[in-house]
Amino acid sequence: MSAYTETAIAFDCHGSTLLGIVAAPPPGHARSDTAVLVVVGGPQYRAGSHRQFVQLSRALAAAGHSVLRFDVRGMGDSHGEPAGFEAVSDDIAAAIGALQAHAPQARRVALFGLCDGASAALLYMHDTGDARVGAICLLNPWVRTQETLARTHVRHYYLQRLASREFWRKLLTGGVGKRALGDFAGAVQRSRQTALPSQAAATAGRRDAHFRDAMRSGCDAFNGPLLLALSGDDLTAKEFSDSVAADSIWRKLLKRNGTQSMTLPGADHTLSNPGAQRSFEAEMVQWLSKAERRPASTPTHQ
Repeated sequence: MSAYTETAIAFDCHGSTLLGIVAAPPPGHARSDTAVLVVVGGPQYRAGSHRQFVQLSRALAAAGHSVLRFDVRGMGDSHGEPAGFEAVSDDIAAAIGALQAHAPQARRVALFGLCDGASAALLYMHDTGDARVGAICLLNPWVRTQETLARTHVRHYYLQRLASREFWRKLLTGGVGKRALGDFAGAVQRSRQTALPSQAAATAGRRDAHFRDAMRSGCDAFNGPLLLALSGDDLTAKEFSDSVAADSIWRKLLKRNGTQSMTLPGADHTLSNPGAQRSFEAEMVQWLSKAERRPASTPTHQ
């Protein structure tokens, strides 16, 4: 017998039909009262890169959790217009309702997101404070602006290249080193620029500094278990780490009781190495087991 079952479901979000796949333990197997919603960000659909979300959902279902991965409006098989990760809170709310309707034993839902899916999960908590959410797992959260990207490249890419004998050999022999040196100078200049202040960014919607402030606010508003996982070989993860290191509020939030951090040495952004994927899945299963022992919040949504 398979360690999981999978069922396609359709549900409504403001007149648009969204499609998702629920992975669940097979009949007769114990089911956790914590279900998991996979929040997919960016221009991709519910399977994820190299079927990452499929693998994760099945691993969690085999461990007793009902898991929904779905396409937001305008993506994959869902109807509607695409809106970007900063505007999918209504999609997430509808998906939570659909997941709990399909898995009525689930008293709470854990949100999982990779990259801007992780950002969308925190933005959802900023927008709604939804008490149905009992835990959040963030993998390589997206906090990018032009300035933070430039600083990350300077610190974690160009400085390593400047320390490379191969780089200087190419420079002295007229290879690509001169162009790389020019790119480095440009990155240094961009890294010294200051991102838009929050008030200015707010007038243009959640962009640049403002969406990052809203993420931080969402994290602050959430008082349940939080797992932060960062890949060891990923510029997005390093960009997030550098942003946290430069922000005293972020540092304080990530040191709270109930917040757990882990690093996946050598792993890339989407955990394409099977060993890294399995390691993360095992860690998430253990973390969920601890999280579900906490008392569930009283839902504010019906």
